[in-house]
Amino acid sequence: NEVPDDFKYLAVIESGLDPNSRSPSGALGIWQIMKATGKELGLEINNEVDERKHIEKATLAACNYLKKAYKKFGSWTLVASSYNAGVSRINKQLNTQHVDSYYDLYLNSETSRYLFRILALKEVLNNPQKYGFKYSKKDLYPTYIYKEIEISTSIKDIPSWAKENGTTYKMLKVLNPWLKEPYLTNSSSKLYKIKLPV
Repeated sequence: NEVPDDFKYLAVIESGLDPNSRSPSGALGIWQIMKATGKELGLEINNEVDERKHIEKATLAACNYLKKAYKKFGSWTLVASSYNAGVSRINKQLNTQHVDSYYDLYLNSETSRYLFRILALKEVLNNPQKYGFKYSKKDLYPTYIYKEIEISTSIKDIPSWAKENGTTYKMLKVLNPWLKEPYLTNSSSKLYKIKLPV
């Protein structure tokens, strides 16, 4: 998506890569997207589905947000700070302070440290032993191998549906945290792709 690779660390500082992470202000998912922003970015958010928790769709939405901010600012450091503070707030501060660089902006402590948190996390994750983190392969989270099932109908009882498809409701929720309820009404016959473990 033509977004610098280092922006993956932004998701880590936002949520610890927990799709169920919620901020006190209501931002949700690994990219901590606000409800209104998510809807503006084309994510489905309702009583049964919240695609802010859909890792692939939320990542594409975050990339679109970042690229739009880059078109406005022409600077990835300003883009990163605007992800924390908001595009309009960063734009206002640039105009008020008569500067055009992130490094010349006087910002609140959270936003002024934001870029450096990303860089620090990148350094630690790329050199864990250097910073005292020693782990082996057995300490890592498992990689889930899954298949996708396309559904365009309602599912009245997702736990039973999961069992019929060879898995548990728990595993289905691990792979599909965007499904909020144990049912999916889908009255509009929308096509959903639901991940199931192989």
